[in-house]
Amino acid sequence: MGARGALRSDVRDGRGEIAKAWSVVRAHLRESAGVRLFDQWLKPIELIEDDGVEAVRLALPSAFMSNWVSNHYADRLLQEFRALVPSVRTVSIETRSTTPQPATLRAESAEIAVLRPVPAAPAPAATAERPPLDARFTFDRFVVDASNRVAFNAARALAEPGVPRFSPLFLHSGTGQGKTHLMHAIGAAYLDAVPGAHVILMSAERFMFEFVQALRARDTHSFKARLRSADVLLIDDLQFIAGKDSTQEEFFHTINEVMGAGKRLVISADRCPQDLDGVEARITSRLSCGLVADIKAPDLTLRRAVLARKLADLPNVTVPQEVLDLLATRITASIRDLEGALNRVVAYSQLTGDAIDLEFAVATLGEVLRGAERRVTIDEIQKVVSAHFDLKPLELVSARRAVVIARPRQIAMYLAKRLTTRSLPEIGRKFGGRDHSTVIHAVRRIEELRDKDRDVDTAVRTLLHTLEG
Repeated sequence: MGARGALRSDVRDGRGEIAKAWSVVRAHLRESAGVRLFDQWLKPIELIEDDGVEAVRLALPSAFMSNWVSNHYADRLLQEFRALVPSVRTVSIETRSTTPQPATLRAESAEIAVLRPVPAAPAPAATAERPPLDARFTFDRFVVDASNRVAFNAARALAEPGVPRFSPLFLHSGTGQGKTHLMHAIGAAYLDAVPGAHVILMSAERFMFEFVQALRARDTHSFKARLRSADVLLIDDLQFIAGKDSTQEEFFHTINEVMGAGKRLVISADRCPQDLDGVEARITSRLSCGLVADIKAPDLTLRRAVLARKLADLPNVTVPQEVLDLLATRITASIRDLEGALNRVVAYSQLTGDAIDLEFAVATLGEVLRGAERRVTIDEIQKVVSAHFDLKPLELVSARRAVVIARPRQIAMYLAKRLTTRSLPEIGRKFGGRDHSTVIHAVRRIEELRDKDRDVDTAVRTLLHTLEG
């Protein structure tokens, strides 16, 4: 029996099934998500003790975190719990209340998954849906320069009340450049101007998940009516619906309805519409008819301005200019990474009591600075692995399962997980639209083979040396 099977048996044999299952689920999440993402978003999750084994209740310290986990880990959490405790029917993410409540911690809860339709009490007619907007992401906190000025001005224009000058607005850039910030800012600014407006913000993954749930519950009418009644509809990370035919069909009709009604539509992705592989041409054509605005990688001037803006939000914190220069010159790919590096230096200083200087910053950010030196892409990994095994790059993403192709494909997935920051679903999509579980299996298989197969280990070492330069 494998480790997971033994754990599953342990969960079923004893009392406190959900509590035992949660410890196993946490371990799996940490392994698949990576230490950085796990520590930031998943580690704070707490299990709310309950006597039942059908409904799992989890809690996070803020509404923003609970919404993020709901949007990105909804189906994964349900699958993990059901694999260990088959009687689990639902998993919900809740926001921990800051004041004691005599009954439950249900405030601001977000239902994650329901396997069978369950009658629900109708919501009061006067209750308006509130989008999960982050209060930090506003227009006045967005640092503007030439690389993002068009996107910023377009976002502000679309957030103004009255007849929109254009719609849709399509924002695209690499990870961590400010797309999500602008989408939250649009929602917040429009609600300030039109307090009773119906604003919906969700990720494309959340769109797909809710649509599938509506299909299972045989209630697609409510799903369609809710989205198409929005005054402002914001869909983040469109690339995640690539290859999902039924989801794309519904997405196409949704954007058609929203645009046809003269409503505001904002879409973001990691590339321009024409470069969205696996997304239907009729969708990319419709999205291209509005305003397409890109956000370029931040230059040195913008990176320094971002750090200065971030420092203004940190009272009683002094960071020497040489440390700011180190961050601005070495961490170049992502604004999010840049802010994260500054947060880390400040937090370590406060926790250790050490003063912030250049030596302290280098010691604190050792692996971050090394990781920023060179970014390896999945495309590059596929090319190098194909050349090493004398294959065509297309064979790695094909459906062929012959060992001469399957093993190099597994090695390429293993390297993608180890050398890039891409999520498991993203890696799977880059290898012919495969599921994240296939990537997990490939990573674990190569790890096992490296311990007992000298040829595999040698190949991996050679490829790592080539890719890491």
